[in-house]
Amino acid sequence: MIYAISTNIYFLLLDGISGGELVFVFLIILLFFGSKSIPKFARTVGKGIRQIKDASQEIQRDIKKSAQNPIEDINEIKKNIIDPDK
Repeated sequence: MIYAISTNIYFLLLDGISGGELVFVFLIILLFFGSKSIPKFARTVGKGIRQIKDASQEIQRDIKKSAQNPIEDINEIKKNIIDPDK
């Protein structure tokens, strides 16, 4: 879901930008950061995006796990009511 939202935002931001404008923005970034610091900056951004993605997947797993536990508890209670000897 987060991927779909970020993809929609990405397309919304780049909808009105032409190739020439992208080259101009790249040149400004190159002048501002310098050619040596751009790879470091890109790695840092990539690591940050990866951490956000991992955190969102962990949250989704926790939500699914917490939603599954009550169902298992209810099934166990049903078994004890139906057949209390076991």
